[in-house]
Amino acid sequence: MKYKSNILTILLMVLTSFFSIAGDSIGQDVAPPRAARSVHLAYQAPDADIFYNEVKVEKSYPGTYFCTNGFNHGYFGIQEIFGGKKVVIFSVWDPGKQNNPDVVEQDRRVKVLHTGQGVRISRFGNEGTGGKSMFDYDWEIGQTYKFLIQAEVDGDRTTYAAYFYLNEEKKWKHLASFQTITGGDYLKGYYSFVEDFWRNGTSATKSRRALYSNGWVHTRDGHWVSLTRARFTADRTPTLNIDAGPQDDGFFLVTGGDTKNHTKLYSIMSRPPAGLDLPQLDDSNSPKQKSSKDQSETTDKKTAEKNLQN
Repeated sequence: MKYKSNILTILLMVLTSFFSIAGDSIGQDVAPPRAARSVHLAYQAPDADIFYNEVKVEKSYPGTYFCTNGFNHGYFGIQEIFGGKKVVIFSVWDPGKQNNPDVVEQDRRVKVLHTGQGVRISRFGNEGTGGKSMFDYDWEIGQTYKFLIQAEVDGDRTTYAAYFYLNEEKKWKHLASFQTITGGDYLKGYYSFVEDFWRNGTSATKSRRALYSNGWVHTRDGHWVSLTRARFTADRTPTLNIDAGPQDDGFFLVTGGDTKNHTKLYSIMSRPPAGLDLPQLDDSNSPKQKSSKDQSETTDKKTAEKNLQN
C-alpha cells in the first residue's frame, strides 16, 4: 500500500505541475505571425499540354507572389518585390528533394532551351532546386494579365514553355523554355496561390487580394476544359484572416490585414460555366495548338456543365 501511495503522490505532483503551467499560459499572447498566411486554389482538371490562366491583382504589398499557373513541376506568375519593382517569374524544379542547387549533377539539372529578350535565367535553391526566369515588368493593380504554359514530352523529360501576354503591345512574349526529368509527365496538379515572402512581421498586417479568372487546360486529345472547380487550401500559419470564393468568371484569394473569413478551408468551390472565353492563341509569338478540335463545342453551355462535373 505504501508503494501505491508513493505512485499516487508522484502522479498528483505531475498533474498539479501540468495544470499550474497550463494556467499560467492562459491569456498569454501568442507570438504574432511574421508572414500573411499563404492561400491556394487547387483546380480540378485532366492532364493537358496547355495551361492558361489570368490574374487581376486587386490589393498588393511588397514581398508578394501572385502565382497563376502552378503545376506539379513548377510555377508561373507575378511578384511585387521591393522598392516598387515588379517582375514576371517562371520556375521549374529539378527532380529530387534536395535544397542545395550546387549538389545536383549536371545531367539532372533543369536545361534551358529558350531565353526571351530581357529575361534573366538563374538557378535557385532552399525550396527544392531548379531553374528560374525573371522578366522586369511593371504590372498594375486592377489590370488583367494572361499566362500560358505549354508542355512537350520527350521520353522521360518534359519541356515547359512559358508565355506572358504583353497588354501594351498586344502580343505574347515567350519568356523561357525549361526541360526537366519528369518521367514523361504532361501538365497536371494545377494551382494558384498568394504568398507573402517578406516575412518581417509588418507584412502580415497587410492584405493582398487577387482574382484568378478564365482558366483553361487543353487536353492531349484536343479538348479545351474550363477551370470551374477549385479547392481552397492554406499553409499551416495559425491565422484566420484569409478567404476565397467565386467571383465573376473566376475565384478570388485574399490574405492578411483585416480580412474576414467566409469560406471554410478545404471547401470545393465552383463557378458558373457560362460566359467563358477561350484563350486567343493566334498571335505569331504564341504557342501553336496541336488541334483546334471542339473549340466551339466546349463553349456550349451543356459541354461546359459536363466539364464542371469532371
